[in-house]
Amino acid sequence: MDIINVIILGIVEGITEFLPVSSTGHLILAHEWFALHPQSFQNAFDVCIQLGAILAVVVLYFWKLWPFRRNEEGEIKADSRTLNLWLKVIIGVIPSAILGFLFDDFIDAHLFRPQVVATTLILYGVLIIVIERRNKKKGHYARVRRVENIPYGMALLIGFAQCLAMVPGTSRSAATILGALLLGVGRGAAAEFSFFLAIPTMFGATLLKIVKNGMVFSAYQWLLIVLGGVVSFVVSIVVIKKFMNYIRKRDFQVFGYYRIILGLVVFSYFALH
Repeated sequence: MDIINVIILGIVEGITEFLPVSSTGHLILAHEWFALHPQSFQNAFDVCIQLGAILAVVVLYFWKLWPFRRNEEGEIKADSRTLNLWLKVIIGVIPSAILGFLFDDFIDAHLFRPQVVATTLILYGVLIIVIERRNKKKGHYARVRRVENIPYGMALLIGFAQCLAMVPGTSRSAATILGALLLGVGRGAAAEFSFFLAIPTMFGATLLKIVKNGMVFSAYQWLLIVLGGVVSFVVSIVVIKKFMNYIRKRDFQVFGYYRIILGLVVFSYFALH
């Protein structure tokens, strides 16, 4: 049953990590039916398998993220635009890195609850709809249409927006994409920068969980983590491609409605149990 549960959880992670619907929130809910034991391992598992999803970004955007290029003379040179992009990503990660390190234990102890997830699902669902309708009414003008052109100050502000996702159910991608949209970034560039921010953010979160657990996972638990990561990697490859094709033609309102409906379902389910 552990193997089946892990595969299902990996699929859930792969589908929801990069959509603005909250992967952590979905995993918390999925554990109602597909639990892993003990609880400490389950919490660590949820974070660690996100590495698989993050590696999907690295694979799909490798040549956009790899800073070294061979010039016409055959010499390998560092591309300044790519290095600047990485610097912006690092700047954007700083706020969540500091707050995550300080409040990780508090969040694990007090916020990983269905009621919190349901509330944030509904709240940010409403925000997505309001922001997208406002943009549609006023005619959304994107001051920044390419991820490489995001200014350093704007990258830092998007990083602060990412901190909102420390509350389960918020969605890291929703927080960063909405923050970027409000700052005048186009949907495609906002989504890409959200993907890139996820790389150091989730690597750091995974490392923190592993260190806090003292590297005491059993061989069997490591196997479950690797399996979940592989499944989430494969599913994320497909989802990222589909998501980017989707937002080239449509806005995010459908995700807002989905969040509200799911939040109401969660409230109802746990009210009856």
